[in-house]
Amino acid sequence: MNQPRILVFSGSLRAESYNQKLATLAAEAAREAGAEVTLISLRDYRLPMFDEDLEAAEGKSPEAKKLKELFVGSDAFIIASPEYNSGITGALKNAIDWVSRADSEGEAPLLAFNGKAAAILSASPSGYGGVRGLAQLRPLLENIHVSVLPEQVTVPAAYEAFDESGKLVDPDLTTAVNKLAKDLVEQLKA
Repeated sequence: MNQPRILVFSGSLRAESYNQKLATLAAEAAREAGAEVTLISLRDYRLPMFDEDLEAAEGKSPEAKKLKELFVGSDAFIIASPEYNSGITGALKNAIDWVSRADSEGEAPLLAFNGKAAAILSASPSGYGGVRGLAQLRPLLENIHVSVLPEQVTVPAAYEAFDESGKLVDPDLTTAVNKLAKDLVEQLKA
């Protein structure tokens, strides 16, 4: 694989999301490591709650189709997942549910995910740094045939972890994010 294509996003819809800041830093690191990176915000893809009756009656919304195209066109994902009530966000789960759906009877199962790789990370105001949410995200991704890197990065006390420019204050966390992104790119190039 010449230049791996990585889709980077957070599971948050909040405009000033700590996890979107973390996703931005990971995207920069993946670019520096040689990947073609597409950084998005799920906030820009307003999806209805997944409902098979809605899907049967109306099909995928234009936003869900656009989002699925980005997933299908990527070799891997970097997901910065917030932790809501010790789990993943409804927005992230909903996006995965819509993207996982086939658009035709002949489409391969889980086309947007099957055989792809991912790196996961989290920023949280809590002292746990979002680790409980990542513990749910990892098996979800693996169940849809995404190979998740064993390493992950968590950023506790996110309200004080970023400076005014959106960079991490702690150089060790910066190094960890850069390494995670680089490891994903290297795995894709192997």
